[in-house]
Formats: sequence, structure tokens, C-alpha cells
Amino acid sequence: MLDLATELSAWAEEDRDFAVATVVAVGGSAPRGPGAALAVDGDGTVIGSVSGGCVEGAVYELCRQALADGETVLQRFGYSDEDAFAVGLTCGGLIDILVTPVTARSPARAVLRAALSAAAEGEPTAVARVVRGPAELLGQALLVRTAGEPGEAHGRADAEGPGRADGAMRAGAVAYDGGLGGRRELDRTAAAEARAMLDAGRTGTIELSPDGSHCPDGLTLLVETRVPPPRMIVFGAIDFAAALVRAGKFLGYHVTVCDARPVFVTRARFPEADEIVVDWPHRYLRRTGTDSRTVLCVLTHDAKFDVPLLKEALRMPVAFVGAMGSRRTHAERDRRLREVGLTERELARLRSPIGLDLGARTPEETALSIAAEIVAARRGGTGVPLTGSGTPIHREAGEREAVAAA
Repeated sequence: MLDLATELSAWAEEDRDFAVATVVAVGGSAPRGPGAALAVDGDGTVIGSVSGGCVEGAVYELCRQALADGETVLQRFGYSDEDAFAVGLTCGGLIDILVTPVTARSPARAVLRAALSAAAEGEPTAVARVVRGPAELLGQALLVRTAGEPGEAHGRADAEGPGRADGAMRAGAVAYDGGLGGRRELDRTAAAEARAMLDAGRTGTIELSPDGSHCPDGLTLLVETRVPPPRMIVFGAIDFAAALVRAGKFLGYHVTVCDARPVFVTRARFPEADEIVVDWPHRYLRRTGTDSRTVLCVLTHDAKFDVPLLKEALRMPVAFVGAMGSRRTHAERDRRLREVGLTERELARLRSPIGLDLGARTPEETALSIAAEIVAARRGGTGVPLTGSGTPIHREAGEREAVAAA
């Protein structure tokens, strides 16, 4: 749902009634993961997608029905080969979809609108919804966000019944809006779990019992998170960098271009970059913010820039460090980095020459090869053609970790 926050927040501001279908869980080769959403308003306007086309028609009808009767429903779609008229996933997977009406009659309307507004404004946001459990709790929602913390609690989350978003409670250090049926201990546990997933930028399900303890026979909550986009920092204002900026933006990164030469790093050359920085790369990297999702692409291939920059970069807990250059350039760079004290473990993190072997020649082709390697590193892909490979097309988290460790 939060992946449609901008559009749905606008619908909420216009006081439109709408229903939103959200992917809760997938199995096998399902095309989209948990959190993917499709929404339908009272006029039949539809936005988003939950399956890449396989079950969209049936989900659309479920949304229309939810708008008519006000009921939250959980629906499973599976493989449909045995019945030519059945609705299902031709890819052979399973998909569970939660359909929630957001109307004046909806108990969670206020908290869902608050969640959409916060996410649309760029606040780190998590919303937990009951997807399995007692019928009276299905669709109840709780919102966790980091804006305004720390602070004193104000109001009562359940002062006027569950789903109120105009009051807030605190679970230890976690502030939350709304609630799950007025069950205080459950709210506190759910808020803490949602905050942990927000800190990790993860979307998925958790199992709780009605009293708030972990128990697979209790409630299932879908926790969706929305965090600011990850950073891509491109060092080196060359023609290849302009193409990589466009690729980075396409992949959803907040892209910065940094170069020490003001004549090259200009807004005219990089109109699509979010930030243009004139500074020595290593000095800028020391002072800027990075995290475990940050991607660093070093395109300078000049030792006076590369060595001090990579010395910093390879000792930082970022997601990806890649450097451009020929194999000869890489060998010389490797020698220099060893001379300044980098260890074998640190050097093993460097992806150089950067990019997958696509036979790229042009800046655009090279940017594509770099972007492909970044995606493979992030998702645990191998980079080999799917034809004849026998590897899963869509990997679960455990499979990605196994590939990364191999």
C-alpha cells in the first residue's frame, strides 16, 4: 500500500472512498512481493499492480465488492493450469492478497490516511495491519513513524475506539498511532516489531498472539515500511557518469555526483542528479551520510582520486563499492591500495572493473552493465542468462543470502 502513498494520499485529501489490495505473502515464482498494491476508487479508477497482470481483473472486482459492503477480505490466488477459466498465476506461484476498504465506515480509515500522508511526505513510516486472526481484528491498523521522536505521549490511541489516528501512544521508545482492537499489550508488541522492521527498511509478516507474545497460532500482521530512497554516489564527472545518473534514478536511488573539478561537475551536465557536489571525493565521503543501502560508484580512474577515496569507502558499511577502469588499471589500483594498508578482506569488497560483462561500449550500455551488477548484488543474482541456468527467477531472502555467501 505504501508504494502508492503519493497517489492514495491525494485521493484521501479529496475525500474519495477507495479500496486497496495489498500483497501479503507469496510462494513460488510470484511476480511481485509483499507490500505491492492495487487500489480502486468509487468511480472505478484503478492504480498499481499486484501480479503483473495475472489476477488483476479478479482483484479489481474484490476491491469493488469491498467498497460496496465495507468488508476486509484475505484472498489466495494460485496456479490455474488445470482450469482454463480459473483465475490464477500462470507462473505457478501463490499469492495472498488483503483487500481493505478505506471509507467513512472503515474503522482503520484515520490511521491508514495518516500512514499514507506520512509516507507521501517522505517520513520513514511503518504500518502494521492484521491479515489473519479473529474476524473483528482483520484489517485493523497501527502506524509507527520516526518524526517527532523522542517526546511525550499525548492522548490515548484507543480513546475513541481502535483505528484512531488523532492520538498517540508510546511503546517504550516507540510512538504509534491507531491500535489493534484496543489491546494495549498487543499494540505495544506490534509497534516494537514494526519499528524494528522500519529500521531495517523491510516489509513482511510477523506472527503474534492476541496477548502480544510471539505465537504462530495467533495473529499475523503485515508490516509495510516506507523509507527514504537509498543513495547512489557517483564519483567522477565523466560522460559515463551522466548515463549512470539516469540509470540510478530509474532504479529509485537518490543520486549524487561528486568531483573536485568545478568545470566538469555542473548542473548543465547532470540535470537529473539530485545533488551536485564540488569537493575532493574522499573528503566528501567522510562528511556525508551513508548507510547499509548506499551504493558508491568510482568512475574517476585516477590514482590521486581513487586511492584515498577507496581507502575510505572499503572500510564503510555500505552495500556496494565499484570502480571503473581496465584490468591493468585495476591491478595498479590494487597494488596502491595494499600499500596504504587495506587488508585482503577489505579489498575483496571492491567490484572492479565495475559492471557485468555485457560487451558494453557506449556510456549508456556501460551504465546498464553497472546497474545490472548493482541489482544482482542487492538481490543475490548471478548475472548469468536465465535461459538454461535452472536458477530461481525470484529468490527468497534466505536464498539471496546463500548466493551472497557462496
